[in-house]
Amino acid sequence: MTKPTSFFHLHLVSDSTGETLITVARAATAQYTQVSAVEHVYPAVRTNKQLDHVLAEIEQEPGVVLYTLLDAALIDRLENTCRDLGLPCLSILGPVLRLFESHLGAEATPRVGAQHALDAEYFKRIDALNYTMMHDDGQMADDLERAEVVLVGVSRTSKTPTSIYLANRGVKTANVPLVPGVPLPPGLELLQKPLVVGLFASPERIVAIRQNRLLGLKAHNEDDQYIDRESVTEEITYSRRLCARNGWPLIDVTRRSIEETAAAVMALLAERRRQPGIE
Repeated sequence: MTKPTSFFHLHLVSDSTGETLITVARAATAQYTQVSAVEHVYPAVRTNKQLDHVLAEIEQEPGVVLYTLLDAALIDRLENTCRDLGLPCLSILGPVLRLFESHLGAEATPRVGAQHALDAEYFKRIDALNYTMMHDDGQMADDLERAEVVLVGVSRTSKTPTSIYLANRGVKTANVPLVPGVPLPPGLELLQKPLVVGLFASPERIVAIRQNRLLGLKAHNEDDQYIDRESVTEEITYSRRLCARNGWPLIDVTRRSIEETAAAVMALLAERRRQPGIE
């Protein structure tokens, strides 16, 4: 008999958006399969009044407290309260900042939300997102040469979410669906600048995802070729042959998350950029 999953309260206190905390906390809690975290996220905590609300919540629902605060006075209040309550409390940035300080021989200059500055990198991401949204699902296929990455694959291979994730990393990404019998966009096989990557999954995985989608749309039909295993297998075979013919790298997304697929694409892109003559 499987032991029922228990839970604990996890308080995430940030003076910015809380994204850093959430990412680190979820990476840690994912390692504990028999326990589930009840997240309490407190972004933009920058005043004593805002911290009062946080401390009241922590006292009401005791648990682990993680924070990314830079104001020394707020940190002291939070840590002292947790100490009085007997609760574990840890700064996520603290150990890293101390390591940097030791190596660089210089103290950090506290800047709340510095990683979200409206700098060139920020506007690069916005530009990439705009491009990606306009070039989703084969749209504006005559403009693919401006992309950095073009994802190709049959329906339900996570092309769109992977494209958006890459765009959030500043990579202009387009995606093109591959459908047997439907002509490819003119020029797709002649692209020079973009890295073209094929995404594929097992027939069973594709069929399961498509069936769930049709059920959600209340359009399920057992005779539909869209979910026929033999037809899906032919689609995947067609896409893999196309990629092999053009020398496009392939990524199996059957058991990959969007983040893992994007990481694999980023690795391929970095490797390509290291080649002579490639920007």
